[in-house]
Amino acid sequence: MIEAAQLVRRYGPHTAVDQVSFTIHTGEIVGFLGPNGAGKSTTMNILTGYLSSTSGSVTIDGLNILEHPIEIKKKIGYLPEHPPLYPEMTVQDYLSFAAEIKKVTPKTRKNHVAEVMETAGLEHSAKRLIKNLSKGYCQRVGLAQALIGNPEALILDEPTAGLDPQQIREIRDLIIRLGKDHTIILSSHILPEVSAVCRRVLIIHRGKIVADGAPETLSKGLSGGASILLRLEGAPAELEKTLKTPGFIKRFVLRESPEPGTADVEVEAPEGADIRRELFRFLADADIPVLLMRSMDMSLEEIFLNLTTQETLSREQAPPEAKV
Repeated sequence: MIEAAQLVRRYGPHTAVDQVSFTIHTGEIVGFLGPNGAGKSTTMNILTGYLSSTSGSVTIDGLNILEHPIEIKKKIGYLPEHPPLYPEMTVQDYLSFAAEIKKVTPKTRKNHVAEVMETAGLEHSAKRLIKNLSKGYCQRVGLAQALIGNPEALILDEPTAGLDPQQIREIRDLIIRLGKDHTIILSSHILPEVSAVCRRVLIIHRGKIVADGAPETLSKGLSGGASILLRLEGAPAELEKTLKTPGFIKRFVLRESPEPGTADVEVEAPEGADIRRELFRFLADADIPVLLMRSMDMSLEEIFLNLTTQETLSREQAPPEAKV
C-alpha cells in the first residue's frame, strides 16, 4: 500500500531523513516512533506530499507521489499534530468545508459528512462551535477531517497529544475500529497506546530506521533470548539445586518473593527457543508447584530507549576527538 524507498531530506547541511525505506501493507496499523528531532514528522510530511524529498521515492497503491499528486492525496487522510481547525465554525460546517476542498460531490456531501461525524462520535456536536469543544473533541474533529473522502490510508501524527486518560482511551478505541477498513500509520510518544493499537512498529533515530517489526520480535532480538518469570513454591536453596539440572535453561536468577514459602525465578532460554512447555513438565515431575509463569519480553518503552539512547550515550562518553 505505502512504500518509501531511500528517502532523503536535507535542510542545508542538516540531513533530517537519511536513506529511509519501508513498506506498509494494506490493513496494517503501524506505529512510527522516534525521539524529538529524529525525522519522524518530516518523513510523515513527505508521505502526505506536504514536503518533497531531496531524493528517494514514495509510492502509494502503486502510484508515485510526484507523478500522481492529486490521485495520491485522495488516498490519504492526514491528521497533523496540531489539527488546522477553524474555531469560529461549527463542526458540521468545518467538515462540509473539508469535503468541498477534497472534491466530495455536492450530491453525496451531506450524507458523507453525517457518516463521518457518526464514525468519529461527533453526531451530537454537529452544531457546536469548534472553539467550545474540549481538547478531546477537537482531536475527534481533526480525525473526522482526515476521514473525509474515504481515504484508504490514514497518517496520524500524535492523535492523543494533550488528552486525559479517558480521552486517550476513546481515541485509541476509535483508531482500532478504523483499522478494520484503513491502513494506518500512527505516531505517538505515548508508547503504551502504541503497544495497545499496533502490531508492528518502525523506530527512527537520527534520520535512520533503526528497527522494524513486531514489539515481541524486537524484544527477543535485543535481549538475545526469551525470559520467563516464575513464582515457585519451595525453599530457595532447594529450588536453585533443582533448576541447575535441566540443560534447556541457559541461565536463571532467584529473587525474593512477596509470598512466604516461595521464590521468584527469572529463567532465560537459549536464543530462539520456547521452553515454556518443557519447563512446566520438568517442574511438575519435580513436584514443584508453579504459582506464576509469564513472559518477560521487553516493553516497547524499553525497546525504544535501548535503540535510541545507545548511540547518544556512546557519543557523550567518547573522548572529544572521537565525537562527530
